[in-house]
Amino acid sequence: MNDTSTAGGYGEAPPADHTRPDRALVARLAAVPAANIGDAMDRLGVLDSRIQAVWPGARVAGPALTIWTRAGDNLLIHQALTVVRPGDVIVVNGEGDESRALIGELIGGRAKARGCAGFVIDGAIRDAEGLGELGMPVFARAVTPAGPYKNGPGRMHETIAVGGVAVAPGDILIGDADGVVMVPQARAAEIADAAEAVLRKEDGMRAEIERGA
Repeated sequence: MNDTSTAGGYGEAPPADHTRPDRALVARLAAVPAANIGDAMDRLGVLDSRIQAVWPGARVAGPALTIWTRAGDNLLIHQALTVVRPGDVIVVNGEGDESRALIGELIGGRAKARGCAGFVIDGAIRDAEGLGELGMPVFARAVTPAGPYKNGPGRMHETIAVGGVAVAPGDILIGDADGVVMVPQARAAEIADAAEAVLRKEDGMRAEIERGA
């Protein structure tokens, strides 16, 4: 018998939703490299460097829809696809397991149809090439052909650990070729200001280098 007794489990009604940041604020952060955002946060909030884009050129930006699932089990991710909102990033604590893929091309396609902005997964995925062809940004710890189980349990809309960083529902995830950084929703405006200042400073330094200074 499947264990869905845990609060927020697949067999229950979806748990209470959470607040999301203003889209204009997300867009400001999306325009700044993850490295500059990390600098603006005193190098805090940067996820484990092993969580990387699974296809070249992937970029992700959006508020977190958080999932905590048993290692190698994606039942709660299927539930997340029924409540995800356009622009959300599905962020998964997969307990760092690399033996079973939690999503693949089919889930990626369903997520894209729902307007999902991407995935950040502390675990493994598969169908990396297909996800790239879909244009679905996915950042994960590993890639494996092995599929998942679907037994549960799991939780949704709770603060979770991902890549050594605590991520609360609605926190903003920014990912690019360097990796992923988490911006706390409560400080997002302040951090956007600081990150843009870092970027302007670096742009000035690049201009000086080009002039031979």
